[in-house]
This record gives sequence, structure tokens and C-alpha cells, in this order.
Amino acid sequence: MANLITIARFPVLVAAVLLLYTAAPLTRLISVVLLVVLIGLDTLDGVVARARNETSLMGSVLDIMADRAVELVLWVCYADLRLIPVAIPIVFVLRGTVVDSLRSVTVRVGKAPFKGMRSRTGAWLVGSPLMRTTYGLSKFVSFTGLALTHVLGACAAQPGSHVSGESVRSLLAVFAVTSWVAVGLCLLRGLPVIIEALPSPSTYQGTRRSTMR
Repeated sequence: MANLITIARFPVLVAAVLLLYTAAPLTRLISVVLLVVLIGLDTLDGVVARARNETSLMGSVLDIMADRAVELVLWVCYADLRLIPVAIPIVFVLRGTVVDSLRSVTVRVGKAPFKGMRSRTGAWLVGSPLMRTTYGLSKFVSFTGLALTHVLGACAAQPGSHVSGESVRSLLAVFAVTSWVAVGLCLLRGLPVIIEALPSPSTYQGTRRSTMR
């Protein structure tokens, strides 16, 4: 059941994106509702997995896959709609490619992606409830806020609207800040994965000794 909920996020994501690209304020507003549902499903699948004892390696991989699909697609769409600078999706694409490739090594040995950290600091940054919740909230605020600003932009474009272009630009500036906060947290949580994947000095020494023999 938990995995089905995770997979259900993909069609919801597609529907939300399609509605984001419509011109009518109402259909854009529906996309905001779908984004709330989309992020809510991310919480629901974890609750169901724990309640039904369905936690598994495959479930954790599917969860990260869905999270990555959601964030990358939305950041790219928001950049395409000129709501955020293109630098933001570039950072997320690069970070996601590097970190997920390194995590695949952990998965091959049967460990869940968030369980592969060796240091306490790394484990806290990557997998602690505080960091995961803070990161999730930064994305939730940014994704829904940018979509809502997009709705107001459509309203402002209509004749006789009470929504001003200035208010839309002010909101956009606020959610640009929350988006950069999400970027910072994204890099902060990815850094321990990269650092712990680097060979230690002892590894180099062991390699040199074996070569000299």
C-alpha cells in the first residue's frame, strides 16, 4: 500500500504541471491544490509504511525516486515559467545526480539510502527528522508559494483586476528567498554523502604499500 501511494505521486505531478501552464487563474489554482496533495502523499506513504510494517529497501528507494522527480520537474518548470533563476534547477540536477549515484553504492549492499552514513554529523544532516522536516518545509513553501504567485500573475493580467503587478513581484521575491533556502539545505544535506564517499588518507597509504610490494 505504501509503495502504491508513492507511485501515485507521479500522475498527480503530471496533472499539476499541466495545469501550471494554463492561462486561466482557476486552473492554475487547482494546480496549487494538487501540489499540496502531492506533498501530502509524501508524508502519507511514510505513515502507512510504519503503521502496516511495510518499510523496506525498495520502499526507501521509491520514496527518494519520487522526491527527486517532484523537485526536479517543479524547479525546471518554475525556471521555464521565469518564476526562479535557472541556476536553481541546475544546482538540484547536479546535486541529485552526484548524490544519488553515490547512494546507489549503499543500496547495492542492502542498506537504505539514508542509513549509509558513517559519521554522526553526516547521519544527522542527512537523515535526522529535524533536517528532513526543515528541508521538506522549505520545498513545500517554495513550491506552493511560487504556484500561488503564478495564479496571482494570471489574475493581475486580467482587465479590472484588484491584484497589482507590484504585489505579485513582491511575493515572487519572498518565494525566491525560500527557494534559495531550499538550495542551501539541499547542498548541506548532500555534502556529507560526497565527503564520506571520498577515499580516506589511509586508503591511499594502503594502496601505496600494496603497490610497493
